[in-house]
Amino acid sequence: MIKSIAIASLMAVSLSATADEGPLDSVLMKKTSGCMTGPMEQFGRYVGDWDIADQGLQKDGVTWKPGNGARWNFTCVGDGIAVQDFWMPNGPEGSPPPGVGTNLRIYDPKAEQWEIAWTATNAPGFTHIRAKQDENGNINMHWVTPEQTPPRRITFFTPTSEGWDWTMEMSFDGGENWTEVYKIKATPRK
Repeated sequence: MIKSIAIASLMAVSLSATADEGPLDSVLMKKTSGCMTGPMEQFGRYVGDWDIADQGLQKDGVTWKPGNGARWNFTCVGDGIAVQDFWMPNGPEGSPPPGVGTNLRIYDPKAEQWEIAWTATNAPGFTHIRAKQDENGNINMHWVTPEQTPPRRITFFTPTSEGWDWTMEMSFDGGENWTEVYKIKATPRK
């Protein structure tokens, strides 16, 4: 018993010394190759810094109004443990930004889906989202908790060299039909 406690203590000291004293590279926090292969590539292909042009559907159900835009940065965590992103919306012209949000995206190989945790400045707490890549290579996300009324889903479309698109849809009839209510266009940040 004492021997196993001593070994555990030595391992803890050894690990903390490496993590505390070395650069981020030494704990795999600057490597991305683990997010660029296998299922991790599904969200790994979004790793980068993006400028966001957004627009929302107005109450008339026809008119689209441009939003304030945002910056969205995706990073690879631990060389393939997860993909984390940081959503940084712009404030209205002349106003400060309204806050930030972050997703931690972890792939569950047994269920062949993503488990996602979301939190934001103006929506504190934990939102649980699940996602799965479809046959077209797009990623479809659905809220698990808290339950959303009306139900909503998000689709990340496959990126190209120019960027990628993203849409949020809501269902006003219990999931029979879906209406696009918010969409974005991501382009590489210069």
